[in-house]
Amino acid sequence: LAERERGLRRYGFHGISFAALVRILRARGELPERLLACHLGNGSSVSCSKAGKCVDTSMGLTPLEGLPMGTRCDSIDPAIMPFLMDKTGMTAKEMDTYMNKKSGMLGISGISSDFRDLGAAAEKGDERAKLALDMFVYAVKKYIGAYAAALNGADAIVFTAGVGENDREVRADILKDMEYMGIVADFDYNMTCPRGEEVCISKPESKVKIFVIPTDEEMTIARDPARLVTK
Repeated sequence: LAERERGLRRYGFHGISFAALVRILRARGELPERLLACHLGNGSSVSCSKAGKCVDTSMGLTPLEGLPMGTRCDSIDPAIMPFLMDKTGMTAKEMDTYMNKKSGMLGISGISSDFRDLGAAAEKGDERAKLALDMFVYAVKKYIGAYAAALNGADAIVFTAGVGENDREVRADILKDMEYMGIVADFDYNMTCPRGEEVCISKPESKVKIFVIPTDEEMTIARDPARLVTK
């Protein structure tokens, strides 16, 4: 209550993207009861929903909570901030810039915030680039496991946004060793499936369907006001 009185609420982001995924799946007659949606890109978050209604999302009051992103840190021990401020002399504003603009994949790798650059560097043996990608994959896997626990299982996982739709290697790494959830990914098709199309990359025997669906935030933005106006 005290936090709400101060205007602090768990806001979450990428809601338009997740709403678009629910609309697309519902139109196809494939909206699952328990859905885990992974919006992975320069900004990333994981959301879980039940019957199309959001239950939880990895971002909080700001986009800093949750997964490591292109330049944003992930969820960290709050005591790190005063520690770094005392150690470096950074002001609160400088610390905020540091966490939002100089951390995440860029900070870990020391190379780039672009997953394509990191993948290329990791292939050449760059250990920091590999570490950044490993940390990202590990964080996504943790949220998938946590949200599956919150929903008492999962019926489908959707990958979307720049990395989720296009980075086949990252998708494959996230889906490895997930058999305990009943996930049976078609790793061969994952590496060859067309980009920019709605595809299913799970095998028929998989208890959890795995989709790659291009998000359509623009259409969702256009539809929602139109729907309100016509009511």
